[in-house]
Amino acid sequence: MIIKTVNEEFSVAEQLSVADVEALAAQGVKSLICNRPDGEAGDQPAFADIEAAAKQHGLEIRNVPVVSGQMTDQDVAKFGEAYAEVPKPLVAYCRTGTRSINLWALDQGSRGMPASAIVAAGQAAGYDLGDAVKRLSPAKPAAGGSRHFEVLIIGAGAGGISTASSLLKRRPGLKIALVDKAQKHYYQPGWTLVGGGVFQPQDTERNMASLIPSGVEWIQSAAQGFSPESNSVTLDDGSTVTYDRMVVACGIKLNWEGVEGLSETLGRNGVTSNYRYDLAPYTWKLVSGLRSGKAVFTQPPMPIKCAGAPQKALYLSGDHWLRSGVLKDIDIQFYNAGGVLFGVKDYVPALMKYIEKYDATLNFNHKLIRVDGEKKTAWFEKSDAEGNTEVVSTDFDMIHVCPPQQAPDVIRSSALADAAGWVDVDQETLRHKKYANIWSLGDVMNAPNAKTAAAARMQAPIVAHNLLSDMGVTQGVARYNGYGSCPLTVERGKIVLAEFGFGGKLLPSFPSWVLDGTQPTRLAWILKKDMLPPIYWHGMLKGREWLVSPQPE
Repeated sequence: MIIKTVNEEFSVAEQLSVADVEALAAQGVKSLICNRPDGEAGDQPAFADIEAAAKQHGLEIRNVPVVSGQMTDQDVAKFGEAYAEVPKPLVAYCRTGTRSINLWALDQGSRGMPASAIVAAGQAAGYDLGDAVKRLSPAKPAAGGSRHFEVLIIGAGAGGISTASSLLKRRPGLKIALVDKAQKHYYQPGWTLVGGGVFQPQDTERNMASLIPSGVEWIQSAAQGFSPESNSVTLDDGSTVTYDRMVVACGIKLNWEGVEGLSETLGRNGVTSNYRYDLAPYTWKLVSGLRSGKAVFTQPPMPIKCAGAPQKALYLSGDHWLRSGVLKDIDIQFYNAGGVLFGVKDYVPALMKYIEKYDATLNFNHKLIRVDGEKKTAWFEKSDAEGNTEVVSTDFDMIHVCPPQQAPDVIRSSALADAAGWVDVDQETLRHKKYANIWSLGDVMNAPNAKTAAAARMQAPIVAHNLLSDMGVTQGVARYNGYGSCPLTVERGKIVLAEFGFGGKLLPSFPSWVLDGTQPTRLAWILKKDMLPPIYWHGMLKGREWLVSPQPE
């Protein structure tokens, strides 16, 4: 734990752990302010856990969460209110302490603290508060002060890094920047297997720096605003980046706050989710420890990333309980906000056999709206064919939750978004419908395909080709057919390999005599467990376009 003192009554810190709270109390700290939203990173403790520790040790605590890169005047005002009302000395924390000290600087500046004193206090604590001072006294940026790139890529996830690699494969020396603050990169398809006791969490993690393609500039910041008319992006450090062409690949937002009470109880009270790095091991702890009782699995309304993941958790859990001889004593319930088990009917018969094998009850048109972990109760909004709704509840001994999902806030509020908040692209060329020098791929855009890593793997070379075709480097137009893949892990050792495109058209990668994706096979399990992770790390992210090389017209 590193505490940086600003003055005798205020200090800032990086993300605190529960153990840190006890140590701070022993040092005489009397209050905490949290400036980091829950769910921002996989290894992040929930605010509720820090709050419980604070209360245990007699500390006051306030929650003023601020989305990175989107600090508003209202956020500053809320921080100022919390700062004024709690006893001192006080420690505020976020991921790195930067948001906390900037909130303090803006609040103090609004109260008349001189700019020179703010900057000096920041320097003493190891922070540059120049941008906060500029915000207090806005000035026009100096001419030529922004950085310019031939291609600017927003997001260094699967889609962003793969696109950068595919671009450089076709045009070495292209001036590219990747914008992303994350220090870690995760192979998220592996989290289902962590929750099933097959992988260890560290199997799915790499340092971001090791994955940025050689020759690409990594801007460790986050997009705060888009100005497509002027080909510029404002970053959360207050700087501006301009571009000739841009690729938007900043993923999807897991809206944990969209279910009442969920954030407060995640990771305890039997409440878990394979959609977070730090929670997938808890899933396995719950599954391997449950000998009897009710196990609930939920799926929210579409769109979500990896739509099969909620039921994969069910199948792997049921398989473990069956092998352990306790399945007869466990009531498995699947609550799905949708009306079908899987959106492509060809795969449903095989999946239904496993629903029957594990004696799971299907509850369609049930949307999770509230969780009380201490009471081990979940509430759902149940709808019928006429649109009538009612609230029903169930108890549970464990519950695996898939959170509702939406486009990132910075996209939803931008000119790039459609009415639903997603980047508005042509579904075949992946080019923006309004801004011809912008492309998008992955979970953030609105093409009607399954949001999976396999989809991004096919989309990246298509975006790279079409962008370079616009530059005159390549010829013709490559078109995306909606391909996505969902390896449905129905038991430990077998997978139903769903591969399909727009409209649910089957798009198998192998002939049926090699691998019939509509049936559970051992070969698909080997592909998922042993082959796809190295293909991801050493193929997809490196621009090796095995089986997905575009065929331009």
